[in-house]
Amino acid sequence: MDQTKLKELGLRLFEINAFKFGDFKMKVGINSPVYFDLRVIVSYPDVMETVSDLLTEFIQQTKVDMGAHLCGVPYTALPIATLISIKAQKPMLIRRKEAKNYGTKKLVEGKFNAGDKCLIIEDVVTSGSSILDTVTDLQSEGLVVTDAIVVVDREQGGSQNTEENGVRMHSLFTLSYLLNVLLEAGRIEEKTVKAVAKYIEGAQIKSDGSFIKNGTTVINELSRTGMTFEARADLAKCPVGKELMKLMASKKSTLCLAADLTKSEEILNLVEKTGPYICLLKTHVDIVEDYNENFVKSLQSLAKKHNFMIMEDRKFADIGNTVALQYDSGLFKISNWADLVTVHSLPGQGVLKGLKSVLHDPTQQRGVFLLAEMSSQGNLATPQYSAATMKIATEMDTDFVAGIVCQSSDLVASPGLLQLTPGVKLEEGADGLGQKYDSPEHVVKEKGADICVVGRGILNAKNQEDAAKTYRKRLWAAYCERVGMSE
Repeated sequence: MDQTKLKELGLRLFEINAFKFGDFKMKVGINSPVYFDLRVIVSYPDVMETVSDLLTEFIQQTKVDMGAHLCGVPYTALPIATLISIKAQKPMLIRRKEAKNYGTKKLVEGKFNAGDKCLIIEDVVTSGSSILDTVTDLQSEGLVVTDAIVVVDREQGGSQNTEENGVRMHSLFTLSYLLNVLLEAGRIEEKTVKAVAKYIEGAQIKSDGSFIKNGTTVINELSRTGMTFEARADLAKCPVGKELMKLMASKKSTLCLAADLTKSEEILNLVEKTGPYICLLKTHVDIVEDYNENFVKSLQSLAKKHNFMIMEDRKFADIGNTVALQYDSGLFKISNWADLVTVHSLPGQGVLKGLKSVLHDPTQQRGVFLLAEMSSQGNLATPQYSAATMKIATEMDTDFVAGIVCQSSDLVASPGLLQLTPGVKLEEGADGLGQKYDSPEHVVKEKGADICVVGRGILNAKNQEDAAKTYRKRLWAAYCERVGMSE
């Protein structure tokens, strides 16, 4: 095999988020630090073509007997098997997950004879159970199966399990190989490779789903809430998100100040006092009564002086063309000065495409925080809406989404994304307008927040600088306790 092409494909799978790190629930019942979602490759014709080309070449070089037919394990491997069938000019069979209850009631579709040999194509293998299920159904129709070709072997027992059941498994990639490709390319650190290797060693699975070792007690060392910002920056796909994590680690601050004031001079005075203690300044420029370009330039100067980023809390929520104009034009020209903006996912992926369409200067790094949940009482953000928001963040615009605005620690699995949580105050409670407040410790350790938004807790303090110091100290201490490191 051409190792250059293999490595390029491995990096491409990482780029399109078909291969990601985090804390993922597996079908076998345990959490994993690595997840493969090869379903996304159908949206990338170039990747589909490369995968099918390399698999066809791999089959030929390993001298696997393709037999009379190919069969893709439903459902992700079906389009891959289809392309290989065309390239190799071999007829394909389709195995249903369940037999039809009408018509011919067939479990295996296609033309074949008892005794014909069939080669199985699969995308990702953990225990090998999906391959063995397919083998059982094909054999029940009189077909002969001796080999299976897979894109990725997670090295958790699948190869041994299929071998024990009379089927040789041949993989284009192993998880170890892909990790080394990413390490060699500088995409991940060696400690990430070691953490995954430790997980694999302790999570070997038999074909019946039971664990060979102590799989049920395996600790995922790549869990977002257990990792440091330095380690997570290595896994961030969004350049702004990566830089923000580094900034937070160096400054020892997870404090975002909500500067919800209406006078520019008041905001600048506030930021001059609190700037040394914050990682992010959240603005609402449409409430600033005397807004002007000099105000924005002064904010940028303070951000550079005190080392923090600026996020305009615009909450874009319109069609792509409209948000492009709102972002780049009008009075505020937000794209010129805000490192980050907040965005509702309600319009769908088009809202992100619209925002990105006006960014033409490659030196001007920008990013967004998608709103998945809200802190106000009675809000209408359903679990289905939150899940759909995460799908956009992790599958569609990974280089533009720096993080998620939410209230739940289990919503953001990827360590490369930041969780931003509003509603933080030293005294828990609620105001009279539906806003709920939680303590710094609760928001960081229980809700899983990486960045915590504080507004009136600082704005209404007698000494705003001292208040910012207190919030920064308590938030950082809670983060250090969460990840198990000293302050």
